[in-house]
Amino acid sequence: MQKQDRKSSSGLFLKAAALAAVLACGALAAGSAAAQSKPRIKLAYAKCAHCMSMSMVPALAQNVEIEGINFTAGSDALTALVSKSVDIAQVTYLAYVSGLDKGFDLVAVSGQVNGGSEMLVGKDTKLASDDWAGLKKLIAEYKAQGKPFRIAASRGNAQDLHMRGELAGHGIDPSKDVQFVNIPNPSDHAAALSRGEVELICSVEPFASQIRMTGVGKHFAYPYDQAAGRLTNLIVTRSDVIKEHPAEVKETVAAVVKLVDGLQKDKQGWINSIVKGTGLVPRSPPRRSTTPIPTTACTAPRPRPSPA
Repeated sequence: MQKQDRKSSSGLFLKAAALAAVLACGALAAGSAAAQSKPRIKLAYAKCAHCMSMSMVPALAQNVEIEGINFTAGSDALTALVSKSVDIAQVTYLAYVSGLDKGFDLVAVSGQVNGGSEMLVGKDTKLASDDWAGLKKLIAEYKAQGKPFRIAASRGNAQDLHMRGELAGHGIDPSKDVQFVNIPNPSDHAAALSRGEVELICSVEPFASQIRMTGVGKHFAYPYDQAAGRLTNLIVTRSDVIKEHPAEVKETVAAVVKLVDGLQKDKQGWINSIVKGTGLVPRSPPRRSTTPIPTTACTAPRPRPSPA
């Protein structure tokens, strides 16, 4: 009798174990199928203080799987979007407007961040902050000596746009009075200023702070008194992506909104993403006027009267 009970108990246990295994496999298969069926979006962003926070977006998405892809510059992200290598991209306002002018299929779906630009000069340059009269005099002295006064930025980024507008607003022609030097990677700005390859540079955070903190250069001006103001980055996609994947675009924008809302309350995650993405160690926070400003608004540049 005991043997029969043991056999019966053993049989029930084996059946229960087998049923549990079947259920577990079924759950795993269902989970795997759900993961595979989850829509995917490729999101491009650039390598700068404004942009690195975008690496936090995938974790904030709910009903879409976002693959974040980091590019050296916003122009590269735009190229990837136009060539259909990615679905959504974070770009500068200049890249967006230039792209539209070239006939690219671009649709702005959200703002992302403003500000973060700073004009700096070499540490030994005898020029006080915001001394535009002094800068014009220095440029004239270089001309008299037959030397070009070299200014630099990463061509096509927001800082390039800000600097050119600011110079023009103070009566300095960026294409005639000075010589523009293109430094594609902002991480090379400090080295160029240190080696004396340029006299003035318009950089982006966190590289602007790096230049000041290491003593390579010093602050000259914040280039916001021009038509573009503080406008820097926004999120764009293509019309075909909106048509074919409207829910995914909406979910991605919702994740960006969550990101911006979070950054407005606590910027520590932003700082961590910058350190991880650039390798720079934060010694002190950026100046308030230089600190990027999170925003989801898509804003049109404001008109500015021409200088007298």
